[in-house]
Amino acid sequence: MALVPSQVLRVAILLSYCSILCNYKAIEMPSHHTYGGSWKFLTFIDLVIQAVFFGICVLTDLSSLLTRGSGNQEQERQLRKLISLRDWILAVLAFPVGVFVVVVFWIIYAYDREMIYPKLLDNFIPGWLNHGMHTTVLPFILIEMRTSHHGYPSRSSGLTTICTFSLGYILWYGRREREA
Repeated sequence: MALVPSQVLRVAILLSYCSILCNYKAIEMPSHHTYGGSWKFLTFIDLVIQAVFFGICVLTDLSSLLTRGSGNQEQERQLRKLISLRDWILAVLAFPVGVFVVVVFWIIYAYDREMIYPKLLDNFIPGWLNHGMHTTVLPFILIEMRTSHHGYPSRSSGLTTICTFSLGYILWYGRREREA
C-alpha cells in the first residue's frame, strides 16, 4: 500500500488550493461585500472547482488504497463511480474553466492591466496570491492529465455541460450588471 508520487502530488496541490482560497477569503476587499461577493469572479469559481476536483482525486486515491484486494464488489462499484465523477469533472469543468481563466487573464493583463487587474489591487492581493490564482492552475491541471489516466465523457455531454455552466455564469453576472 505504498503511495505513488502522483498521489502525494495531488495532496500537495489540494493543500495549495485550500491555502490560496483561505488567504484570498481573508483579504478585506470592498468587492467582497457587494452583490455575489467572491463568487462573481470566475477566478474564485475556478479555484473552488480545482479544489473540489483535487479533493475528489485525493478521496479516490484513499478509497483505492483502502479497497485494493478487499474483494468487496460494492466498494469496487462505489470506487468506479467516484473515478467516473473525477474524470467527468476534469473533462467538463476543471480543465476547460482552468485553462480559460489562466489564458484570458494573462492575455488581457498583457494587453491592458487596468482592464482586468488594476494596480489598486496590489494593495490588497500580494503577488504570490495573484500567481496562485492565475498561474498555477494550468501547470497543476496539465501535470494531473499527464500523470494519471482519465476517461472522458462523450463530446456532446461535455459540451452541453460546459456551455450550460458558461451560460449560467454569463446570465447571473449579467443580472448583477443590470441591477447595479
